[in-house]
Parts: sequence; structure tokens; C-alpha cells
Amino acid sequence: MPDKRTHRGPHPADAKLFAPAAIADLRTALADFSLLLTKGYAEKSSLKLVGDRFSLTERQRLAIMRSACSDQQLISREKREIKIADLADRPIVIDGYNVLITIEAAMSGGVIFKGRDGCFRDLASIHGTYRKVTETIPAVQLIGNFLKESSVTDCLWLLDSPVSNSGRLKTLIGELARK
Repeated sequence: MPDKRTHRGPHPADAKLFAPAAIADLRTALADFSLLLTKGYAEKSSLKLVGDRFSLTERQRLAIMRSACSDQQLISREKREIKIADLADRPIVIDGYNVLITIEAAMSGGVIFKGRDGCFRDLASIHGTYRKVTETIPAVQLIGNFLKESSVTDCLWLLDSPVSNSGRLKTLIGELARK
């Protein structure tokens, strides 16, 4: 059956899974999982251990997995971080699907997490085929406006070629960039 979703918004269970009452356990689970990663334990078994300990659902485990990182990864990411003020007159490369889908999810009311490294993550996935949603054009325009306001000189969008509809998205981004 074809996917007919028009938004990347919240899952029906998100209000309960990520309610204020669940946040304390999720934060503790995130800290425990990050500690295990720091100590060199395997991601899969560490996530299972922490998820079982806190009785997390698959969706909560996905949120923990996407939000966590080891201390070593955190230090590496902090060293490579570029402040918004430093973007002016510089070319940048955008991980197209990650940035676009996160913005689409946020615009449609999906759950967005601030990861341990300060980056924002979503729970949306495209399973090999990108589908344009109601928020796609406004999201691309928002990203374009941000790049313009930040005085970025050149921007390269990376889109995974194995993902279906990458060519269509490339065309859409190009058309909107020329406006």
C-alpha cells in the first residue's frame, strides 16, 4: 500500500511516550547509555540494557540512540562546531535529508530532541524513499532564508543517491534557490 502521509508530524503515542512525566527517566537513560558508549560498550547491547532497565518502548529507545554520544564523540563534535556568526562569507555543506526532514518534522509538530551534543534530532525516517510533504517547500525556504541571513557564500546540499526521489528533491531545491 502506498504511503499517503502528508506530514512528518508526531506519532500517535508521542504525547504519552515523551510526556513531562517520562522526561526524567529518559534523561537518566540517555546519561547511562552515553556512559556505556564512553566506556566502549557496543551500541546495540548497551541500548538493550538501558532500554530494558527503564522499560523503554522502541520509539523511546530510538530517541535515546539518536540523542546519545560518547564523551569522545562529544569532544570531537565540539571541536568541529562552527558558530552561526562564523558562517558569513564561507561555503558550507548540508546533509540534505537530515536537515530537511528535521525541519519538516518540527514544522508539522513532530517530537524534536536536543541531543547530548547540542544538535537537534527527530524520529522521522524515510525508509529508502523520500516523499515530499506539506512542509517540504516551506522548510527549504526556511533553510534558504537562514543561509541568506547568515551570509553563506556557497552551499552544497548532499542528498543520498540511493534514496528514491533524490533527483526530484534536487530539482526542487535548485528551483527555490534561484527565486
